[in-house]
Amino acid sequence: MDSAASEKSIIALDEWLLSPAGAYVRAFEQACLDELTADIFGYNAVQIGVPQIDALAANRMPNKWQAATRTSTSDELEIAASGKQIAVALDFAELPFASQSLDLVVLPHVLEFAAEPHQVLREVERVLIPEGQVIICGFNPASLWGVRQGLGKVTRSGYLPAAGEFISMPRMKDWLKLLNLGVTRSHFGCYAPPFRTTQWINRFAMMEGAGQKWWPYLGAVYIVHAVKRVKGMHLIGPAWNKKTSRAPQAVPATNRE
Repeated sequence: MDSAASEKSIIALDEWLLSPAGAYVRAFEQACLDELTADIFGYNAVQIGVPQIDALAANRMPNKWQAATRTSTSDELEIAASGKQIAVALDFAELPFASQSLDLVVLPHVLEFAAEPHQVLREVERVLIPEGQVIICGFNPASLWGVRQGLGKVTRSGYLPAAGEFISMPRMKDWLKLLNLGVTRSHFGCYAPPFRTTQWINRFAMMEGAGQKWWPYLGAVYIVHAVKRVKGMHLIGPAWNKKTSRAPQAVPATNRE
């Protein structure tokens, strides 16, 4: 997918998130992100894309930014500003942050709509400090929504916004592993069938509990939490000397006459 197509897909996603199905996704992701970010400490955190979700609302870092694309509309920047965050216009593949300067980066539905998802991840790895954390939200192709989207491409009546590629959870974990980003937690949600109205989505609300219990990996949305691991780093503790000291021994001496 080229940059122009990527930009159109991101705009389509912004509009879709305002639909009943989009509100359903936003509610799940907001609750999950609040739980994940509440206990992540540091100084600098950035959310890239999707200003309809305030991914850093529960986080207590002193410096938090909402980043949008360079060609974002003024409406998108206003949405970010309303959350009392600084709106930063940028190119996802070239983040304007110094290397090892950020403690937390959140990517809600960025990689599947990015022209170069691998480059975006490489940039995220670059700007994270050692033991810095990244949280990624994505649509799960192995779900009822993924099947509906696949059929929609054939019939030209897609359910989700047009996208270059939806990334499966195992594939996402492989990408993160190659960049020394170790996955610590993952979550799935939104098990209701792909309906377009709030009424029908609410009718299948009982599927949330059933899905978590019986088919947990088939949720329409997943969230991955990973930590940047740096090879050669070790925690340094007090250098206790475990060697036992020898007791002083008497040395025989001879007297000269």
